[in-house]
Amino acid sequence: MIPEINAGEVYRMRRQHPCGGWEFRVYRTGADVGIECLTCGRRVMLDRRRFEARAKSLIASAPAPG
Repeated sequence: MIPEINAGEVYRMRRQHPCGGWEFRVYRTGADVGIECLTCGRRVMLDRRRFEARAKSLIASAPAPG
């Protein structure tokens, strides 16, 4: 579904966070994906398969390194 996940990208999820936020920023990638709610700042770790199932769309790509 999502070919590559990079730190710094912002995704809209299929389900709303309990605080009311929909957008999450990726802060860590690997076997697990770390995401941070942009509304309340809560950090959550999801395994890659669960993240790919719950991510709806890419909102903003990661800034270019350099």
